[in-house]
Amino acid sequence: MNPNVDRVGDILADLVRAALISDDGRSLTFRQAAAERLATLRASPPDPESLRMDGAWTIAVRAAEAPEFRPAEGRVSLTLPQRSPFDLDALLASDFDLEQAVERIRGSASTG
Repeated sequence: MNPNVDRVGDILADLVRAALISDDGRSLTFRQAAAERLATLRASPPDPESLRMDGAWTIAVRAAEAPEFRPAEGRVSLTLPQRSPFDLDALLASDFDLEQAVERIRGSASTG
């Protein structure tokens, strides 16, 4: 597997989990994990040619849909867009707002 896809996918998975988990404390834990991973990614950004954001997004959604997280999901029904709502430049931007990203993911999910 491409390590850059893994790095970006881990951030996106944390954001998806933060958006979907009903428990505010656990959601905060995922936001914090995303912030830490994002800082690491910014310190050593990947070559944009080395990854496909939509591939990283697909991996992230699958990780967030893992059976161990399903009981805690409750904010929305997990029907997320197939394309990443963020491109690499947006994710790496110094003004990328994790809270807005979580809200954007939450808003893009189907509420049934």
